[in-house]
Amino acid sequence: MRRASQTTYALLAYLVLIPPADATTLTIVSWGGAYEASQNEAYFKPFTSKTGTSIKTLTYNGGIDQLRKQVESNNVEWDLIDLVVADNIEACESGLLQAIDHTLLPPSPDGIPASEDFLPDTLTPCGVGQVVSATVLAFNDAAFPGTKPSSIRDLFNTQQFPGKRGLQKKPIAVLEWALLSYGVPIKDIYALLSTERGLRLAFAKLDQIKPHIIWWENGDEPAQLLADKKVVMSSGYNGRFFSTAINQQLPIEIIWQGQLLNYSTWGIPVGAPNPLKAKEFIHFATDTQRLADQASHIAYGPVRRSSARQVRKHLASGTDIRPHLPTYEPHLKYAIKKDHQWYARTQSRINNRFTQWLAEP
Repeated sequence: MRRASQTTYALLAYLVLIPPADATTLTIVSWGGAYEASQNEAYFKPFTSKTGTSIKTLTYNGGIDQLRKQVESNNVEWDLIDLVVADNIEACESGLLQAIDHTLLPPSPDGIPASEDFLPDTLTPCGVGQVVSATVLAFNDAAFPGTKPSSIRDLFNTQQFPGKRGLQKKPIAVLEWALLSYGVPIKDIYALLSTERGLRLAFAKLDQIKPHIIWWENGDEPAQLLADKKVVMSSGYNGRFFSTAINQQLPIEIIWQGQLLNYSTWGIPVGAPNPLKAKEFIHFATDTQRLADQASHIAYGPVRRSSARQVRKHLASGTDIRPHLPTYEPHLKYAIKKDHQWYARTQSRINNRFTQWLAEP
């Protein structure tokens, strides 16, 4: 009898080590760095703990070219991809993403349907939003012992604020900022950029600082460029600047005037290996509590109103996170709301124009 009991216990111990029958691995494509670290704490670890599903992450720098190649070759390796809204819209209209039924998303704790709780434009036919981020201009305070930069116009003022500028090697934000520096009202920026005159004005303004630019491509680079004093100011993502300033105790200051608001969304590729598990993850990761949890790890605003009401402190530092969010009310007054439809329509043409400009002497 004792030997039988020992055998039974051994068998039970062995069975505990076997993952559940529906356990699998989700391959999720994200952006790396402090941003992905916040997702890991708020979403990935809790989801694995709850379901037994492991998460494998891959890092990319945006765009839909890799997604298109996988779908068109019928060799899709990704289950979920973190896309900015414009890319999500373009990928959806190109037949690269699966449609998502938003009625299945969890309501807020007080019963408000997801369709009303999510901010406008954060639910797309093939996407579900997660955070509000912003491309901002930041500077190293130590580089300017006297007068400090205070507006987007100072990006182009190399006489009063000399030194290298870090800019993303894409037309995103810099075209809007070029027109804003002329004094073009925010409400008129995209209408003017839709004209040849507007593009000529924008690139003429960029010509003025072209010799002073250090181009970056990975989201972690701008803060490091400032930390290493390779540039005196740089465009970049507000959450990355905040994390670097806090973690490395660096005097990085953000200029909120002209911040370009953007949304990150989850999308499921057509032909994804585990679409049902991917939908289960989205349902889990976009409830009120999870979105509020992410904002406690990085300075990006949650896309649900019910989540925003729960956000208070940055867990690692104890700092009140609210004044560091792009959705903080005083910051919104001079924000540029990125026109996602404009980008989805014109992305290829504008990118080609930007590439041609880069190649010019």
